[in-house]
Amino acid sequence: MNFLFPLLSRIIPLALFLCGSLPSAGQLTYCNPMDIGYRYNFEQMNEQISYRSGADPVIVNHKGEYYLFVTISGGYWHSKDLSHWEFITPDKWPFEDMCAPAALSVNDTLFLFQSTFEQRPILYSVEPEKGKLQFYNRWLPRLPKDIGPWDPAIFHDLDTDRWFMYWGSSNVYPIFGAELNHKRRLTYAGPYQPMFWLDPWKHGWERFGPNHADLMKPFVEGAWMTKHHKKYYLQYGAPGTEYNVYATGTYVGKDPLGPWEYAPYNPISYKPGGFMNGAGHGNTFQDIHGNYWNTGTPWIGLNWGMERRIAMFPAGFDADDQMFANTRFGDFPHYLPSQKWQNQDELFTGWMLLSYQKPVSASSTRDTLKPSRVTDENPRTFWVAQRNQPGEWLTVDLQHESEVKAVQINYTDYQNNVYNSDSTVYTQFKILHSNDGKRWNILTDLSTQPRRDRACAYVAFDQPVRTRYIRYEHIYTAGPNLAISDVRIFGNTPGKAPLTPAGLRVIRQKDQRNADLRWEKVAGAVGYNIRWGIAPDKLYQTYQIWGDQPASLELRALNVGVPYFFAIEAFNETGVSRLSPVKSVN
Repeated sequence: MNFLFPLLSRIIPLALFLCGSLPSAGQLTYCNPMDIGYRYNFEQMNEQISYRSGADPVIVNHKGEYYLFVTISGGYWHSKDLSHWEFITPDKWPFEDMCAPAALSVNDTLFLFQSTFEQRPILYSVEPEKGKLQFYNRWLPRLPKDIGPWDPAIFHDLDTDRWFMYWGSSNVYPIFGAELNHKRRLTYAGPYQPMFWLDPWKHGWERFGPNHADLMKPFVEGAWMTKHHKKYYLQYGAPGTEYNVYATGTYVGKDPLGPWEYAPYNPISYKPGGFMNGAGHGNTFQDIHGNYWNTGTPWIGLNWGMERRIAMFPAGFDADDQMFANTRFGDFPHYLPSQKWQNQDELFTGWMLLSYQKPVSASSTRDTLKPSRVTDENPRTFWVAQRNQPGEWLTVDLQHESEVKAVQINYTDYQNNVYNSDSTVYTQFKILHSNDGKRWNILTDLSTQPRRDRACAYVAFDQPVRTRYIRYEHIYTAGPNLAISDVRIFGNTPGKAPLTPAGLRVIRQKDQRNADLRWEKVAGAVGYNIRWGIAPDKLYQTYQIWGDQPASLELRALNVGVPYFFAIEAFNETGVSRLSPVKSVN
């Protein structure tokens, strides 16, 4: 069944970045993975594996400012605008560093609790910006062996003044929940209860492995609770953090401890394609304007399977209370809102990727780790210079003049020997541009700014520059090697947006968890977005495919017994096509 484009024009505007509440001049932008000071940690020191990582994020809006807690970071981050993050080393920290911490803001108090299988305290702070933490209770009682609470979340129901904890990280046990007694310093008010188990035989996206193709029993983890319109949305991550399909789903109930109903539109946050893969195990929060956000844990997996980064995506609830996170162009630059947005896509800047598979030259190259890898949009391939010294450079030839608006530099920890982020760990470089490859002008110079480490450095320019060549010039990184996985350049090339892809065909397999999609390629397309959902005006899911890949996809993320609707769009360096007519499949 085909639905004509006019039906969709009311929800998916042609030029989304020109619609809704227009961004103001100089409005801040961000680009996933988040540009924070990812910490070196000791987790694999015994194996002599050194890497920066961040995972299992919780962002809390506390008294109009933001606090970010991340696994094994030795502290946390503070921001007033969701863009500039200052690392805080607290004056009191748990007995070992925190994994998958729980954080919650209630009135003037921020609560904090770590994953544990032992007895551990809940901490609190009324001055988290100063790093001042105190004990709220001394010990939360120990649960039976292997139960937890690992990957915990603390929830306060403002309407009833009841407190709850949810947790679980296992391919054996379910997500658990328990009520907490606030009068007894948040100890357990009663027995813990199972909330739900994974069901990969009905939920295709819960299957393990790359593209859900592994028969291993999947993992459920990363509980989080959000209340909206008197409904409780108990969120969870699955099927495994070390794969491109790591995602977040939700069950919905009318009581904080259930019973629970599986949301047929799951997963709510899913990003299996593009540069930064994975969107599972994060949290949902509201900013100072009332906009919802969903955080997640994209996957690097180069030095170790658990090497990861942090991402955040615009999220919300539609008119039918369906929960969603918008990962469309989820690793391209987006505006940070200055008010409550009206259209789910209006934060997308419309700045397109200009660097994909473009020619690259370098000052030097180590072995076969060649510079062409920095434009392949793969964080697991990388270039290494002969020396980690100032003056080493990479030059990307955009092959024609374009309006360049932002650059992202993604570093790789190649054969590194750094295990702790101290004062010697920081990042400095210059970005230069040229129209002829001979005469160069500086666009940014990080040596003139305060020192901080930026493994995923994102720089948006005050004014766009019309140019052809972009050069990275090295100044400093910690460790013995200069290694870069990707130089990502954003802006717009003069021209026309691509044509709408034709011939979209969707055939659902006998196994209803899977569908085969094919389409006709569009000349000049850099890539395509497969869009799908449970209604023609609810195409909340996106799978990005590069234009030099086959024009086909086996999608293995569907729910048994749920009808779906599909469409496709193409994008190039100028913009995005109109969305194709919608196809329905049962």
